[in-house]
Amino acid sequence: MERTFYVTTPIYYVNAEPHLGHAYTTIVGDFLARWHRLDGHDTYFLTGTDEHGEKVYQAAAAAGTDAQSFTDRISRRFRRAWQRLDISHDDFIRTTEPRHTGVVRQVLQRIYDAGDIYRAEYEGLYSVGQERFVTDKELVDGKLPEDAAPPERRREINYFFRMEKYQPWLIEHLERNPDFIRPAAYRREVLGMLREPLGDLSISRPRERVPWGIPLPWDAEHVTYVWFDALINYASALGYPDGERYRRFWTSARHLIGKDILKAHAVFWPTMLKAAGSPLYHSLIVGGYLFGPDGRKMSKSLGNAMDPFEMAQRFGPDALRYYLLRAVPYGYDGNVGAAALAERYNADLANDLGNLVSRTRTLIVKHLGRRLAAPSQSAADQPIIAAGTGLPATVREQVRGLKFNAALEEVMQYVRSLNRYFNDQQPWRLAREPESRARLATVLYNVVEGVRIAAALLEPAMPAKMREIRAALGLGPVAFAELDRWGRTAAGTELPETAPAPFPRVDVRAAPADAKPAPAAPAPAKQEGAVAEDSAAEKTIGIDEFARVKLRVAEVIGAERVPKTDKLLALRLRLGGAERTVVSGIAEHYAAEDLVGRKLVVVANLKPVKLRGILSEGMILAAEEAGGRLALTEVPRDFPSGAEVR
Repeated sequence: MERTFYVTTPIYYVNAEPHLGHAYTTIVGDFLARWHRLDGHDTYFLTGTDEHGEKVYQAAAAAGTDAQSFTDRISRRFRRAWQRLDISHDDFIRTTEPRHTGVVRQVLQRIYDAGDIYRAEYEGLYSVGQERFVTDKELVDGKLPEDAAPPERRREINYFFRMEKYQPWLIEHLERNPDFIRPAAYRREVLGMLREPLGDLSISRPRERVPWGIPLPWDAEHVTYVWFDALINYASALGYPDGERYRRFWTSARHLIGKDILKAHAVFWPTMLKAAGSPLYHSLIVGGYLFGPDGRKMSKSLGNAMDPFEMAQRFGPDALRYYLLRAVPYGYDGNVGAAALAERYNADLANDLGNLVSRTRTLIVKHLGRRLAAPSQSAADQPIIAAGTGLPATVREQVRGLKFNAALEEVMQYVRSLNRYFNDQQPWRLAREPESRARLATVLYNVVEGVRIAAALLEPAMPAKMREIRAALGLGPVAFAELDRWGRTAAGTELPETAPAPFPRVDVRAAPADAKPAPAAPAPAKQEGAVAEDSAAEKTIGIDEFARVKLRVAEVIGAERVPKTDKLLALRLRLGGAERTVVSGIAEHYAAEDLVGRKLVVVANLKPVKLRGILSEGMILAAEEAGGRLALTEVPRDFPSGAEVR
């Protein structure tokens, strides 16, 4: 297996402040870098800022300052932004640094000497926003879709790179290397571009018009086109062409980009490398767009913008990182928003993971003297052990497939199974029975071991919080090589006397946008017959009406997914001496095999109805919170099926 891994973000253009799109791609890069470090790869992670070009020169002039001072200020803001989001980059490159400008001039000279750069006069439509000449075919209603203004007609002398010369080679390379651009839809998009004449690439601008750039080594009156300059950063940061890091990392380079800069990275960059006689990068990994919760492009004027740094201050950087990785399948467009972040935070992090850690810690501190005891495993423990030791391989495959959201969901599903194990084993009851002390120790040890594995796999997404959780449970540093077997936590491991709650719940209605997470006040319990204060139309019912609903205890004796559905499970239930089938939409929350043997509460006199061809004879009860998370209503397993609930 390849043991070096080099991941880059785009270098961000300094004509604007850091925003959500920048944060998302950088968080993905950080996740991949941290993942591969923990998985034993020699890893290097690069980000930085793109600082030349006409737009930067104009922005500096508008700000009343010189271009260098302007870029210094904005570049510092990107550095501070990544510190706030706990980004672990190994290098931050600026295209105004001598180590970069010297390499750009070297690459230009190499291609010029090979005869692949020529001087010519050109007239055409020029997009100031994209800093390139465009064709009529690219315009929609007279302008590029991503530009605010239509292109200008310009006529000037430029230097051109013979890019079209390499078009047949690039087509062949893409056809022979299907993973060179991922996801595959973007590779097909690039092949579609290459079916049309590519043309040559203008790689210079007259210095009298654009004085802010790298002068061409053979003609100081022209500066380098910003894209030809910027793309070379991925190699110049490693010490191209003879640096030790370049030799070590270059061919393992994965470039993370947004789909708006696909052509530059998938067409300009590989042909430039080919012309320079340099090997290609490993692959291009393309992300989609993020939209507001209303499905429209984020904008402050529309009121749907999400400020990532404000959200990091409110919920913590780890919660923001987790949400962005979890909310959108990488490579696709997706909707994100502060309300959805809050719901995901409370459901996954506060309820499922944080609550499990806090409950487990409390019992260990109170009943085991803060020390883990050696476990005595039984058959009841084997499912949770088998699932835990099998989890790393499953998650690793999801990450390799760029399915970061699915990888995180796999881990959270395991956390939920740990919660079910905890609830089924009832360690709070075992703690009250002296003869059950050994069993109590085993159950709590198993939960800690399960959290050890889950926290390790979640660390690339939430590094600070996972370190905090490990510390709260007395666990040390981790690497993925230590997840291969159950029982690596030593008996006698001592927990600290105190530890903060890792994910305190937030009151999403009351917390101001710039507030830090604070424990939410528990909702007052509703009294029987109480009327909701905000709804006069919600009527009370009498005891006679309530008595018409027959609630019974039902034992699950069989469960299976309903074919061709994602949400439905068909449950076979025993109610006393009778059996019946109930179809329930809980498949996204519970695995069928985990339900067998559990005692649930069912509405026994509901009118039967056919769902997907199956006669459903009742309804199981479950609690549902705002984020959509479900919890089944259960009774102790020793309670008889068929018993009345009232």
